[in-house]
Amino acid sequence: MALSGLTAREILPDDAGRGALVGRVWCPDVGGPSVVAIRAASDGDLRAIDVTARFATVSDLCETPDAAAALRAAEGADLGSLDAIVANTPPDGRDPGRPWLLAPVDLQALKAAGVTFATSMLERVIEERARGDLAAAAAIRAEVERLVGRDLRRLKPGSAEAMALKDVLVAQGAWSQYLEVGIGPDAEIFTKAQPLSAVGCGADAGLHPDSHWNNPEPEVALAVSSKQAIVGATLANDVNLRDFEGRSALLLGKAKDNNASCALGPFLRLFDETFSLDDIRRTTVTLEVTGTDGFRMEGTSPLAEISRDPDELVGALMGRTHDYPDGAILLLGTMFAPIQDRHGPGLGFTHVENDRVVVASPELGRLVNRMRPCDACEPWTFGARALMRNLAARGLL
Repeated sequence: MALSGLTAREILPDDAGRGALVGRVWCPDVGGPSVVAIRAASDGDLRAIDVTARFATVSDLCETPDAAAALRAAEGADLGSLDAIVANTPPDGRDPGRPWLLAPVDLQALKAAGVTFATSMLERVIEERARGDLAAAAAIRAEVERLVGRDLRRLKPGSAEAMALKDVLVAQGAWSQYLEVGIGPDAEIFTKAQPLSAVGCGADAGLHPDSHWNNPEPEVALAVSSKQAIVGATLANDVNLRDFEGRSALLLGKAKDNNASCALGPFLRLFDETFSLDDIRRTTVTLEVTGTDGFRMEGTSPLAEISRDPDELVGALMGRTHDYPDGAILLLGTMFAPIQDRHGPGLGFTHVENDRVVVASPELGRLVNRMRPCDACEPWTFGARALMRNLAARGLL
């Protein structure tokens, strides 16, 4: 399914004129990325203003006290209409001589929290018991729900009640490593991808070609400074291979980290008087999947139902035992685990090549990607060494 026809208004937050939005744009004339502030011109047209001379990286911006105010005060060249940049982003038909949109983060570590919602926690238990066998999942789902129940939303991880449930399940031989991180005292935090490897809105997102049971994971991702301050948020698709992870939790790296398997965007919205962590706590992330086969699926993930508060997850990410000098992006997890049958009764959901996936929230906009085999996506060649060389050549370091 083509990504052509994408517009700026389609992907921006509902109140785009109010928020402090930062993005990254590939600029062919300098052979590298620019950090941009999204601003409205006098005629209302949204423009991408290059602020790289003030903030060489988004990581630098996130380390700045009151990053939103600093972004608003930064001056720079007008790179053009945001509509034109967004329209030129999809790889099909892109003009390589004109700018296009990138993921809105750069040097930050790309981390993720797992099993943070009760519904998706139970699906992870089912994956484990099915050992990656999609056909066995329906029967196992019924058995797991009989033993554990379907509503664990009010159970606080690590509480006395959670530990009592653990004792019962252990006695019945039903305990799981996913229940351990879902209702136990310690959160699951893992590396989703490498810095600079995320793809942005309008790009192809990658699925491992050997996977036959996989799904999108619509999430909010927090931008966290090296001093553990949460400075903003964006949308994420934590693409997941259920068959690989279900075979063994030790395959989590292969299930999660492949070329183009981390999609972020469209922009990073910085915290200010219009947007705060409380807005994240109240938001609902929605998902739409549309296939060339006529298949359509929708889902929601209300952040109010998360089992560990975002502040708690950031505390598990970094602190006395974990330093991130360039900051980190933390994907908060999802309650959405699709089980809608696509290829026949009891066979559940898996992606088909060219699925169009939209992850959205009113405050953060719409992250739009097309699913393709990861070895057919644009290769990732511009890493940290290339970025440092490029910024030095531009006199920005």
